[in-house]
Amino acid sequence: MTAQHVLWYLTRATGLVALILLTGTISLGVLGTARAASERWPRVVTAALHRNLALTCTAFIVVHVITTVLDSFVSIGLIAAFIPFTADYRPIWLSLGAISFDLLLAVLITSLLRDRLSHRAWRAVHWLVYASWPVALWHGLGTGTDTKLGWVLAINFGSVLAVVMAVWWRLSLTRNRTVRAAGLVALAAAAVMTAVFVLAGPLRPGWPARAGTPPALLGVSKLASARSLR
Repeated sequence: MTAQHVLWYLTRATGLVALILLTGTISLGVLGTARAASERWPRVVTAALHRNLALTCTAFIVVHVITTVLDSFVSIGLIAAFIPFTADYRPIWLSLGAISFDLLLAVLITSLLRDRLSHRAWRAVHWLVYASWPVALWHGLGTGTDTKLGWVLAINFGSVLAVVMAVWWRLSLTRNRTVRAAGLVALAAAAVMTAVFVLAGPLRPGWPARAGTPPALLGVSKLASARSLR
């Protein structure tokens, strides 16, 4: 196994693990806003787990970015990891990853500076972590080369299900019926849109070309085929 193959496997593995950790972070965050706790599982434990998951997730994303930049199979510069629409390779879907990364960095930096910020300012930025999850999900679905694999689809489906269940439970506790109804409709619409995108996009033949893979890479013969045109 060459160093290039190692980088590729690390990129895919860290991306999937980061999605799982981010899903756990989001789910615990949603449950935390509903003050989910018990005698055996006090809220302080939930908060600590939420924080540790977020930090671990960030670490995996950093490794994901580093291995992506170092992998020479596709030329993706460090700038593209932070600034959207600066890469030639699958620009839309790669840009979603950059946006998600930027949102998480904003949350991390403001958390480190929390003592110097007002609670309102910190909380406003902290909400960005919830926006980073669907962006990261679609980034992985659109850019990932193994989206068609059964176990990868299972991870994505499980991630969506976990967040949907957490949000649904949170909305069920809302006394305002209008807010609850609007939230449930938005939740269902987001889930349906994601399913339609997967069925009409990554699972359909010819997705690499439609996703924005440069023509030169589409014709790289056996190596590109073996790596599913990453």
